[in-house]
Amino acid sequence: MVCDKQQADMEVDVIISGCGPVGALTSNLLGSLGVRTLVLEQDLAPHGQPRAFSCDDEGLRIYQSTGLGAELQKDMRQNHFAEYVGQTGKRFAEVHTSSADFGFGYSPLWFFHQPLVEGVLRGGLERFPHVTLQLGASVESLEQDGAGVTVRYRLVEKGETRTVRGRFLLACDGARSPVRKALNIKMAGRAYGEPWLAVSGQVEGDAPELCRFVCDPKRPAFVATGAVGQFRWEFMLMPGETREEMERPETIKKLLEPYIDPARVHVERAQVYTFHCLNAARWRDGNVFLLGDAAHTMPPFMGQGLVSGMRDASNLAWKIQRVVQGLAPASLLDTYEEERRPHVEAVQKLCVRVGHLFLARNRWVASARDMVMRALQRIPRVRRFIQGFEFKQPPMHEQGYYLGGKREGAQSAEGTYFIQPKVRLPSGQEVLLDDAIGNDFAVLCRANAPSAQLAAARGLAEALGGRLLAVQSSGEHGGEVPAVEDITGKLGDWFSRHGSDVVVLRPDRFVFGAVKAERLPELRDALGV
Repeated sequence: MVCDKQQADMEVDVIISGCGPVGALTSNLLGSLGVRTLVLEQDLAPHGQPRAFSCDDEGLRIYQSTGLGAELQKDMRQNHFAEYVGQTGKRFAEVHTSSADFGFGYSPLWFFHQPLVEGVLRGGLERFPHVTLQLGASVESLEQDGAGVTVRYRLVEKGETRTVRGRFLLACDGARSPVRKALNIKMAGRAYGEPWLAVSGQVEGDAPELCRFVCDPKRPAFVATGAVGQFRWEFMLMPGETREEMERPETIKKLLEPYIDPARVHVERAQVYTFHCLNAARWRDGNVFLLGDAAHTMPPFMGQGLVSGMRDASNLAWKIQRVVQGLAPASLLDTYEEERRPHVEAVQKLCVRVGHLFLARNRWVASARDMVMRALQRIPRVRRFIQGFEFKQPPMHEQGYYLGGKREGAQSAEGTYFIQPKVRLPSGQEVLLDDAIGNDFAVLCRANAPSAQLAAARGLAEALGGRLLAVQSSGEHGGEVPAVEDITGKLGDWFSRHGSDVVVLRPDRFVFGAVKAERLPELRDALGV
């Protein structure tokens, strides 16, 4: 069906299909950037199901950028310890999640209750008069040309059909994405054949804090204490077991008995699912972009499904804003998939490897795995690698919108995720770095730089529409530009390690470029300002 753009009932900059966690997050990011946005959600009410369960340090930092981080975090639970136990119930590996520090401002594993997260994110949209959430709106068709996209959607309750015209359409509508299907974009990869039963609920009285991967060939399982009194149990189905059988209350009771008294459990959700490891053939079709599960799905063993969608939103939102407002050429949007796809594929591979460790089905293989893992951890460096969660894929782009277009060697700063230590403001208040530099481009420099260099850095920040911030060491007096005190010394160490005087941070907090002061003109030319 062809939609006539001249007859659109509404015109916006961006149309978003789907208001799950990724769609709601993307809407908040665009709202904070002043982008006119219409969000189309086919359901009339929040689904209320605790599907996604965990978030990492990068996810918390992205939530922080929306201005809703503190409100979201208060209902989350920080995980301190995760363990892997074998078929005998004896631990063969452990991860000390609360003590792992990748430098981004948060520890790397948090549990949340999805209905609460979605409620906060949807509530956050009320801050932006230029963002509209339309519930009960089902996308029926779309038509695009070089200037934008026209979407026809149906209002379920009213039985009305409307059209909206936007510069871009973002599909945040899940693994069965209607938008992706309308564009005939195929998914490729592997659909794993092992179905799992996910059980969520509340536990009466005191319950131990757990995050346990049960690597028993007889019944692999996962048990964790979640946020706000929630528990999550997941059990792999064995050959011959059916969905109907596993979702029965009596079956669930038997499965829970080894872990907790079922009489204390109020089950809120019990559903069989099969996970996939898939990628869309392309994440962009003209002015339409795929995000989250619409673009990629992955095994659950590292808890990276939702977080990967959040990274998509963080990467794409500011690029769209700059294109919509005429601050960057449309070619900037080509870097979305260029940057994100390699990282997603690397995370998918890691999840598969962890899954192979988790899902050994032969008891002799499982026994050998347990012994080998225990033996390896007698080696101090291997033990630190596992306990410190160092096997988690680091956030990094090898190429994209960066100085030089790609990273130049393993020590290159370009394309890396910048650290976020605490800093002290002139008022004496201590905050995380991002709260001091805002959500646009930022230019950081050494506070003791010569006046001419500070002036050049200030000019660069102004041309980018961002903020210049000088980094001064403890005890150093303020200079000619706004400054923060590097109370941890981590910022100074970063500048020294990368041999830099000036660093430009993109709005998503990846390093565009880090250079000596004399290379500032080169940096400015690369930014095109």
